[in-house]
Amino acid sequence: MEELFDSLKNWGCDVDGALARFIGDRELYRRCLYTAATDQNFELLPETLRSGEMGRAFECAHTLKGMLANMGLTPLYDIVVRIVEPLRAGETAGLLPACDELLAARDRLNTLLKETA
Repeated sequence: MEELFDSLKNWGCDVDGALARFIGDRELYRRCLYTAATDQNFELLPETLRSGEMGRAFECAHTLKGMLANMGLTPLYDIVVRIVEPLRAGETAGLLPACDELLAARDRLNTLLKETA
């Protein structure tokens, strides 16, 4: 578990801040990382953008933003903020490349989880 947490910290994640929110329960945090990495909103976000469902896209992005912030997954959070704020303002230009970047970061998280299982 320490290898995972060290890898996340080296990537720029706020593991210590997240653990404080988890009242120091390292195992619960680890399990929630797996849940976060498979959240359906990662897949729904680009789908809703492509289909023009901007309200739904905002909901997906906003949900991810809150979850990623609470989990201390800063690299992913920093990307999703670049999606949420334009959607909030009704802007849609350039959001699909940011979604691709978000999915690549999610894939990196999944790789870290598998490598340190």
